Amino acid sequence: MVLNCHVNEAALVLPKNVTVTAVFVFGDSIVDPGNNNNLPTIAKGNFLPYGRDFKDGPTGRFSNDKVPSDFIAEEFGVKGLVPAYLDPKTQLQDLLTGVSFASGAAGYDPLTAKTANVIPMSGQLELFKECIKKIKGAVGEERAVTIISKAIYVVCTGSNDISYTYFSTPFRRPFYDINAYAEFNARYANQFLQDLYGLGARRIGLYGLPPIGCVPSQRTIRGGKNRDCYEAENQMAIAYNTKLSGVIDSLKAVYTAPNTKLIFFDIYYPLLSIIQNPAKY
Repeated sequence: MVLNCHVNEAALVLPKNVTVTAVFVFGDSIVDPGNNNNLPTIAKGNFLPYGRDFKDGPTGRFSNDKVPSDFIAEEFGVKGLVPAYLDPKTQLQDLLTGVSFASGAAGYDPLTAKTANVIPMSGQLELFKECIKKIKGAVGEERAVTIISKAIYVVCTGSNDISYTYFSTPFRRPFYDINAYAEFNARYANQFLQDLYGLGARRIGLYGLPPIGCVPSQRTIRGGKNRDCYEAENQMAIAYNTKLSGVIDSLKAVYTAPNTKLIFFDIYYPLLSIIQNPAKY
């Protein structure tokens, strides 16, 4: 799928006393800028038509141009592109303003990444730990703590758990109904966010799932001759989002320090509106 991405030219306006030092990213292909390029997996975006509008051609981003995390970093005035941590071209200086650990085809369910031979969410955290050590070695403990605590953290995954692991393999569906599987993965999301907080993250944005049953691949595979949206996947995405939103609410009750911001972004209905009413946009 080739995504045509646009961003409002008006930059975000932050309060005068708020600084964003870096943007660190975790998740799947929605925010993977090329970490899968050198992995032994078929989940790669380093060939055309991916990158057809990117100034340097295909980079590993699963998009025609930038991915959402690039726009986020740009809007916060950090930098124009968030590089892949595993890109051989990524330099130590790049780490100071943020990198992406995201791996296309990953999910909250550990089985999702395992079957695709990509980096699981737990593995992405291990890479972040390695990154922190490099930052501390470069700028010292005190400045490293400032960079880590004042950074923005983007977490965006879960679609592959639904479209692949649940609906395309026999490993989970016989044992979990839709709500039970959403709860199963919400527990992994909860633990991931707690671990991320434990590493110093204080400003975390957790993205919900899109109407996954309406993406082109799922409409082609499951939508019949009219390529309709596959509503079973959409209903699971809604259940998933309800659980993920609840995770954020529960963590907010625990992590109450003034400098802590935990936010859930529900992208389901805005994207569904675009799909159902394209003329409005």
